[in-house]
Amino acid sequence: MNLIMRLIWVILTARSRGRMGVTDTSRFSLRCWPNDLDSNFHMNNGRYMTVMDLGRLDLILRTGLWRAMRERKWYPVVGSAKITFRRSVNVFETFELTTQILGWDEKWLYIEHRMERGGKLLAVGHIKGLFLSPDGKVPMAELAAAAGHDGPPPEVDPDIFAALA
Repeated sequence: MNLIMRLIWVILTARSRGRMGVTDTSRFSLRCWPNDLDSNFHMNNGRYMTVMDLGRLDLILRTGLWRAMRERKWYPVVGSAKITFRRSVNVFETFELTTQILGWDEKWLYIEHRMERGGKLLAVGHIKGLFLSPDGKVPMAELAAAAGHDGPPPEVDPDIFAALA
């Protein structure tokens, strides 16, 4: 399935997967298609990051952030990313993508993506991102409130901070 079709699929099926809170985990299954492959005939390393983008889109849609983003002209930006590959994803294999916001500070949002198959970790990615508006950086407290979160942010493992510095 090409990237546009996956994007449309995430958008059209987000509602059926249900609303989620900011600290909940997004989860859905995907399949590795021939156009995802590299010259070694397994998923291209860049495609992992593209697939993880879909997880963040699902989070934005299902937490209700999409509406606030449209109204306030916010848009997400990745500041840094780190991915660790454990096992190959071969053509036609299915895998589960989970996406979870680990926490945030005043400026940055920290997200973890996990790709798994049969309970085995295929890859894990950590993203440090923020949201921008026409007026500059969106404070994370404002972003969390727009998604319906009224408590403090979860505490992020300091090793995640260090890895994404």
